[in-house]
Amino acid sequence: MSKQYILSIDNGTQSVRALLFDLHGNIVAKAQVHLEAYFSDHPGWAEHDPEDYWQAVCTACRRLWAQSGIAPAAVHGVAVTTQRGTMINLDRHGKPLRPAITWLDQRRTDQVPPIHPLWRMAFKLAGVESTINYFRGEAEANWIKAHQPGIWAQTDKYLMLSGYLNYRMCGSFIDSIGSQVGYLPFDYKRLQWAGKNDWKWQALAIRPESLPELVPPGTVIGQISAAAAADTGILPGTPLLAAAADKACEVIGAGCQQPHIGCLSYGTTATINTTSSKYLEVTSFIPPYPAAIPGAYSTEVQIFRGYWMVNWFKEQFGHHEQAQASQQGVAAEELFDELVNAVPPGSMGLMLQPYWTPGIKVPGAEAKGAIIGFGDVHTRAHMYRAILEGLAYALREGKERIEKRSGVAITELRVSGGGSQSDAAMQLTADIFGLPTARPHIYETSGLGAAIDAAVGLGLYPDFSSAIQSMTRIGQTFEPIAQNRQIYEALYQRVYQKMYRRLQPLYRDIQQITGYPRLH
Repeated sequence: MSKQYILSIDNGTQSVRALLFDLHGNIVAKAQVHLEAYFSDHPGWAEHDPEDYWQAVCTACRRLWAQSGIAPAAVHGVAVTTQRGTMINLDRHGKPLRPAITWLDQRRTDQVPPIHPLWRMAFKLAGVESTINYFRGEAEANWIKAHQPGIWAQTDKYLMLSGYLNYRMCGSFIDSIGSQVGYLPFDYKRLQWAGKNDWKWQALAIRPESLPELVPPGTVIGQISAAAAADTGILPGTPLLAAAADKACEVIGAGCQQPHIGCLSYGTTATINTTSSKYLEVTSFIPPYPAAIPGAYSTEVQIFRGYWMVNWFKEQFGHHEQAQASQQGVAAEELFDELVNAVPPGSMGLMLQPYWTPGIKVPGAEAKGAIIGFGDVHTRAHMYRAILEGLAYALREGKERIEKRSGVAITELRVSGGGSQSDAAMQLTADIFGLPTARPHIYETSGLGAAIDAAVGLGLYPDFSSAIQSMTRIGQTFEPIAQNRQIYEALYQRVYQKMYRRLQPLYRDIQQITGYPRLH
C-alpha cells in the first residue's frame, strides 16, 4: 500500500498546494504556488481572476512532478479542497464572465429579491428577521443581479471555487456536498440543495439549473480530462474524487472524528469545530456546515479574520524580526515566538477582543475589536501576545457554546493552520483552555483530509474510521501549565467574558456616529 499515492489540490487564500500523500498520511512530495490573495477596485471588495486559480493549480502540479521525480502514473486518485465562499460565474461555454468574488469580500446590496409576506411574518415572529436580511444582503448572487444585470443574465453556471476546479479537472459540473458553505440555496440539515418551496429560492437570485450536481465526499466525480492532463501533467483518466471545503478537511485531517475532540484552526479565519452525527445549531438559526464525512456535520464557531490579525501585526510591527530571520537564515516564526515568550502570561493586563470583522449574531453586526489595559510598561511584544491570547479566549467561548448545545464535553484539542507551527501559540492555547493541545503530525491537514476522502472513495480503506486512524496521528502535545492556567482562568472569567457586553453600547454609538461598520 505504501506505493499508492493520492494527489490533493489545496487552493487556499494565500497559495495553492499540490500535495502527494501515501496511505499512511505522509507527505511524499509538495509544491506550492503563492497567490495574490485578491485585488480590489473598491474599498471592501475582494476579487480574483478564476483563470489565475487554475494556472496556479497547473503550475503547482507541474512543479510537483519536476521536483519529486515521481511519475504521475503512481497517482491513484485526485481530490480538490478549497477556500470557502468564493463564487464564480460561467457562461454557456464554461468561461468566466467576471472575476471571482472571494470570501473576503465585504460588499452587500439592499436590492434583494422579495420574500413572500408569510415567510417575512414567520421570520419576524421567530426573531430572526435581521439574520435573514443579512443573508440576502450578503449574497454575492444578489449583488451581481442588482449591479451587473448583464453578467447575471449571461450566467449559465454559478459555482463555488471547488466546483470550478472540479469542472476544469474533469469537464463536468459536479461538486461535493462537503464544499457547500456560502450564500446558496442549500439545505444544511438534509445536506442537499433546498427543496423547491424553501424560502432561500425566493431570497436569492439563483436558478436551480445554474447550480452543479452535488455528491457526498468520497464519491468519484469523474476522470481527469485530456485537456486538464495536458495542463497539469496528471495522467488522463485518473479518478477525480469529491473532498470537502478546507475547514471540513482540516477537521478529519487532524483526526477529529469524535465529538469530544475540538479542532482549532489557526488560519486566516480562526475556528473551533467538532464533528457531529446530529444536526446541531450552536447559534440559533446559524446551521452547522457539512463535514468531510458523508452524512455528518461540522459544528463551527468562527472568528472572522482571526489569524489574519497575526499577519497584520507582522506587517505593521514585525519588520525587525522578518529582517533578522532573513539575515540569520531561520524561520521568522522562531523570532516571533521569542517575542511572545518575552512577555508573561496575561500580557501584564493587556486584553484584546478579536472582533475585527463584525459577525451575524455572536458577535453582532455592530461589533468592533478592542484592546484595553494599556500601561507604560507595554510594548509591541505585549500586543503580539495579547492578540494570540485574545483569539484563544474567543475560541474558548466558542468551545463552551458547542458544549452547552451538544451536551458533550470537549476534553482534548488538535490545532491546525499556520498558527499551529508556533510553540508559544500552542502552549498558551493549552493554558487558556486548560486542556491537552496537540499538533497533528503534519501541517497540511486540509490536504490530508482531502486525501482521506479520496482513499475511502477509491476503496483503499473500507471506511472513514479506519482511514482516519491509519492516516492521522498526533505530533507534539502541549499540556497546560498550572500557574499559567490560573492566571488565564481569572482573566477569562472576570475580564474577557464581560468585555463584549460592556463595550457593545459604545460600539453602537461609534457606528451611529461614523457609519462604520455598516449595519445590515
